[in-house]
Amino acid sequence: MPAAAAEDTRTGVVLVTGFLGAGKTTLLNRLLKDPSVTDTAVIVNEFGEISLDHLLVEQPTDGMIELADGCLCCTVRGALVDTLLDLADAGRKLKRVIIETTGLADPVPVLQALATHDDLIRAYRLDAVLTLIDALNGLQTLEDHEEARSQVAVADRLLVTKSDLADDGERTSLLRHLRASNPLAPITEAREPASAALLAPVRPAEISAKAMAVHHHDHGHHHDHHHGPGHEFTSISLEHRTAMPRKALENFLDLLRAELGSQILRIKGLVETSEDPERPVVVQGAQRALHPLEPLAQWPQAMRGERGVQLVVIGKQLDADYIRRLFAAFIGQVAVDTPDRAALEENPLAVSGFRF
Repeated sequence: MPAAAAEDTRTGVVLVTGFLGAGKTTLLNRLLKDPSVTDTAVIVNEFGEISLDHLLVEQPTDGMIELADGCLCCTVRGALVDTLLDLADAGRKLKRVIIETTGLADPVPVLQALATHDDLIRAYRLDAVLTLIDALNGLQTLEDHEEARSQVAVADRLLVTKSDLADDGERTSLLRHLRASNPLAPITEAREPASAALLAPVRPAEISAKAMAVHHHDHGHHHDHHHGPGHEFTSISLEHRTAMPRKALENFLDLLRAELGSQILRIKGLVETSEDPERPVVVQGAQRALHPLEPLAQWPQAMRGERGVQLVVIGKQLDADYIRRLFAAFIGQVAVDTPDRAALEENPLAVSGFRF
């Protein structure tokens, strides 16, 4: 019998993102006043005129660390990694690290860094991506700015701010658009005092259960979503009711990332493997970067009766039909004029109809 998976004692990371003026700093100020938000470090990224020699300005009295003169997705990404490593080496056990990105940042490169740097993988786990969008200007922001659309697409939770400043029509239209753009992320309106629940980890069971709820009416088929402003972003749910071999999962993910990695914003989900069905494997990645496939100690209670494969692929201008056919091949659903898993694994370059 396989050994039980060890409890994950790594520090959780919550990425707080949202376009300029969405209210990220206001939210953090409120959250940090909550007595239950303890043992938390906050990394704040803003543009400024601080010289590169002073790129990292630490304020140990309140646990705030500032990354300035650049955004987390580009010029100070290396500084972000260094800061996280310094925190891990400081000897203080943290419950979480909150990273607030500048409003102009695409969050995907930060997710990549957390998935590819070996020392970060050992010290940290991604708990959630929390995206803020303001009700007053949200629809126009999504129409005008690809960064804002990306922030919404990768979110695990969506928080609508400034609802009191928008009329009912604006608010309703924004909520409808957000539900269509990211059907798996719960939406909260920031009308009540900020709650520490916004920082809670989004568990794999939540991802999978929500995916099943959204797509249950399709009886195992898969949907992609194109709606309104930013229609180039796609959310595809891949579901299989029984276990799949771990090697097949690894090969599917490898081929998917090799072919479409530049277009993939996030991959996440929970997978039952035939080798170890009692311990589901967590899948978490961004573009071509994938976190190590690690098993949970056991199936979450909410998923005990709904095992199998639950994956969500979020990306830009993805070929949904291609991804479905590739997934079907690896889970053994052979179709006419479609290669089976053995053909893909043995010689994918020679398979007609697949682009590798």
